[in-house]
Amino acid sequence: MAQRAVAVVGSGYMGGGIAQVLALGGARVALADVSQEVAEKNLERLLGEAEQFVADGLFPADAVQRLQENLWAAPSIEDAVADASYIAEAVPEVIDIKHGTLRRISSAARPDAVIGSNTSTILIATLAEAVDNPGRFLGVHFSNPAPFIPGVEVIPHAGTTPETVAAAKEIVELAGKQAAVVKDVTGFVLNRLQYALFHEAAQLVEEGIASADDVDTLVRTTFGFRLPFFGPFAIADMAGLDVYSFCYASLQTSFPERFATPKILQDLVAEGKLGTKSGGGFLQIPAERANELIAYRNKAYVAMTGLLKELGPSPVDEAAAQDGAATNAG
Repeated sequence: MAQRAVAVVGSGYMGGGIAQVLALGGARVALADVSQEVAEKNLERLLGEAEQFVADGLFPADAVQRLQENLWAAPSIEDAVADASYIAEAVPEVIDIKHGTLRRISSAARPDAVIGSNTSTILIATLAEAVDNPGRFLGVHFSNPAPFIPGVEVIPHAGTTPETVAAAKEIVELAGKQAAVVKDVTGFVLNRLQYALFHEAAQLVEEGIASADDVDTLVRTTFGFRLPFFGPFAIADMAGLDVYSFCYASLQTSFPERFATPKILQDLVAEGKLGTKSGGGFLQIPAERANELIAYRNKAYVAMTGLLKELGPSPVDEAAAQDGAATNAG
């Protein structure tokens, strides 16, 4: 079987990371940018990064060799995409730059080549306006840093074909990542959630309720501690949806609009579907597996505690501790 040919257009930090994981996954990856000189410079940077990642135990021992074999700098965008079955667009988040780049890609690429944009903010339908045969186009949004964050948003627009979605999911799997298919709406899913949290956190600091450091501490050490293992719906099911409903009612005494109870939660509680304790909820986890789930949860949290101790404090934690010591001394 011939080696899969892939192109990554935009060789900067995000595009370079995407190119790394696809090349490590076995694809032959052409790296393109505004010039071959820029692409070659970034290729050298990626190889140097890989050497350090190997030394740090973050990449496999043969990563540099595999990247040297599978990753190359193309003379132009047109040369990079000519034979590619999948093309990742990862140029800056400026609509005119993306439209111009996508026009060049779609005019030079094979008619059956799938094109995925790594945009994090721009509607896919808007970008699709610049693509010939837009049924082969969608969003494939990696997160920063691409080599190490496992989740990828796959975002079809209204005209994306099912075959294109399936091909994009294969690419995500090739990169060793996990795909979540979401609809084409402003912010998609990842950034709607991320910015909702940040917005509330910023308000808490602005209102003098807690410092930025204390907010970060609470997020890291409480509900954020659960998130590597369970998403918000699994956490809600385990806590009890009736408990969530009560907490919403309490929050509404001060914030009636901001914390209005979601209708989907109201409906489940009204039906007696209260989460794992009733055997029905958002995720339909059987009640007989509740003890098994709790045992996994406890084991996971203890393992996370051990990992954090092994890693030691982050530079952010050390800086906060030094600042606190200096404040107390003053």
